[in-house]
Amino acid sequence: MENAAGIGTVTSEMIEARARELAAINGRPSSEPSETDYQQAKRELTGESEMDPQEESSESIPDSDGWDPVPGSSGRQSADSLGEDEDAEGRSESAQMFEEGVSEAEHDQMRQASRADEKNDEPER
Repeated sequence: MENAAGIGTVTSEMIEARARELAAINGRPSSEPSETDYQQAKRELTGESEMDPQEESSESIPDSDGWDPVPGSSGRQSADSLGEDEDAEGRSESAQMFEEGVSEAEHDQMRQASRADEKNDEPER
């Protein structure tokens, strides 16, 4: 587009002119644009997305033919590894602390209850 008006059909002359501009911008003689200059000029003028060649070739491969490290291998499930703050049962550190707190509270309640029973069992003087 030029000045918000469409440029119409992109011609080979337009691509040639833009490729020469790109060569000059990149410090090469405008009379010798490279293949890359032509590709970039075409992408710019036609609005094609800019993809690097590796990405472009990987995009063209069907998903079913994607990377297979060992052709014919069905793979296997790896064992779940415990995180730094997980115990053997897979509980997080906060869950462990919670459970420890509950145990301590139960223990304190039992001790207080036994003290209360002892006081009740003592003969009054």
